[in-house]
Amino acid sequence: MFYALALVACSNAGDKGAGPQSSEPTPYALKVPARFPPPLIPLDNPLTLEGIELGRRLFNDPLLSIDSTIACASCHLPSAAFADPAILSRGVAGQTKRNSMPLFNLAWAPDFFWDGRSPSLEDQALHPVEDAIEMGERWNHVVEKLNSHPQYPALFARAFGDHLPISKELATQAIAQFERTLISANSKYDRWLRGDVLLTTEEKAGFDIFFTEQGDCFHCHGDPLFTDNEFHNNGLDMAPPDSGLAAISGRRSDLGKFKTPSLRNIEFTAPYMHDGRFATLEEVVEHYNTGFVRNRLTDPLLLIRPSLELTPAQQAALIAFLKTLSDPSFIAAQR
Repeated sequence: MFYALALVACSNAGDKGAGPQSSEPTPYALKVPARFPPPLIPLDNPLTLEGIELGRRLFNDPLLSIDSTIACASCHLPSAAFADPAILSRGVAGQTKRNSMPLFNLAWAPDFFWDGRSPSLEDQALHPVEDAIEMGERWNHVVEKLNSHPQYPALFARAFGDHLPISKELATQAIAQFERTLISANSKYDRWLRGDVLLTTEEKAGFDIFFTEQGDCFHCHGDPLFTDNEFHNNGLDMAPPDSGLAAISGRRSDLGKFKTPSLRNIEFTAPYMHDGRFATLEEVVEHYNTGFVRNRLTDPLLLIRPSLELTPAQQAALIAFLKTLSDPSFIAAQR
């Protein structure tokens, strides 16, 4: 897939539809936060105001599921930074799978899903619709429903031109456009780096733990994305019941490896891990402090020391720092 670098900032409130109407979609320039690398935008799916708004509507529409009960937003709640507060995300007929990953800063991700099966947001958006556990529908039937809808034909024409018929490819392009605009980079930590606020003594102590060998969190959760976008076995199980990356790669060495989630907005995205096994940040920190499994599948970054040996006060400081990565303005903007 070919990509274009999005480097220019978007304009402000006036670029959401103000001005004369045009038969061509209105280009939208993604705003790139300070310290973030350039995002990769597919050349065959440039961002447009009309495409983004169509994607937003499709993301929130249960029409994409077989019984019109499940939308993308059903398992990716804006109030939870587009994660799922349920331990295991529920699809049609109440079936369960993994815990849904949060959705933000996706324009900087090279692959998607906990197991990395999709190489693009466009491809990622294809899968849930026809997954029997998630939406249980067929794309050709979704296209029929979109064509017969009183509003969608006009919305697709505005987003992609009336010379292209509604298709699953255009639908997923629109969803991907919307998802690329979900950018979170205005946490207390970001404002501290800009010199706008101060960290408390406890938060600063947690920062020092996080970014030094004492906590050793930064190797997988470095600034500014707070994910390395890689896959790791973090010692959850001696014999992982979920194969993770290994199911995609076919390599036994990838057994129990899952994608590193961003720690941005971690305060809002409980429960934690691919199976939602940890309800609190305290449980997560305790896992890395003393509780992880040590075997040949466990990531070497965890095995280089017997344990972190953080005191209760140090664990509390680390959690206090993690909460500085919360971005309430991102949550509020989705309402």
